[in-house]
Amino acid sequence: MTEKQKMLAGEMYNPSDPELMKERHAVRLLFQEFNRLDENHFEERKAVLYKIFKNGGENLYVEPPFYCDYGSNIIIGKNLFINFNCCILDVAKVTIGNNCMIGPYVQIYTATHPLEFKARNGGKEYAKPIIIGDNVWIGGNATICPGITLGNNVIVGSGAVITKSFPNDVVIAGNPAKIIKTINNN
Repeated sequence: MTEKQKMLAGEMYNPSDPELMKERHAVRLLFQEFNRLDENHFEERKAVLYKIFKNGGENLYVEPPFYCDYGSNIIIGKNLFINFNCCILDVAKVTIGNNCMIGPYVQIYTATHPLEFKARNGGKEYAKPIIIGDNVWIGGNATICPGITLGNNVIVGSGAVITKSFPNDVVIAGNPAKIIKTINNN
C-alpha cells in the first residue's frame, strides 16, 4: 500500500511521504489564495473554494481565513456556512451534511497519533473519519476529535470539546461535551 492508501484506510502512515506533502502544499496554495481575496472578489473566491472542496455541495459559503490538510477528503452537503478561522484536518474523510452552520474558530480533527511515545516520536500518525449529520449547528471554538459522529439536528455549544459520538436531536456542550438537552423536532 502507498502511504496515501494507508492514510485513507485509517492505518499508520508517514505524513512526510512526498506524494502527501505535494498534495498538502497544493491545497495550501489554494487556501492562501482564498484567504487573500476580499468580498469584492466573491465569484473568484467561490471558484477557489470549489477547487479546495472537490466534493462541495451547492450554496457553500466560507468566511476566510480557512485551513485544511487536503480538502479532497471533505464531503459537503448543500447549504453549508463556515465562519472565520475554521481548521479541518482532513487526513481521513470528513462528511458534513446538508444545512449546517459552523461557527468561528471551530476545529475538526481526524488526525491522531500513537499513544506510545516511541511510535509517536517516529513520526507516524493515523486518522479516524468524522461524520456530521444534517441541520447541525456547531458553536464557535468547538473542537471535534477524531472518529466522532454527530447525528442530525445536533447543536454544539460554544467551546465544546467533542470526544465521543452523539445521536440525533440533542444539544451538547462542555469539556468533554455531554448532552444538556434533547430537542423535540417532531
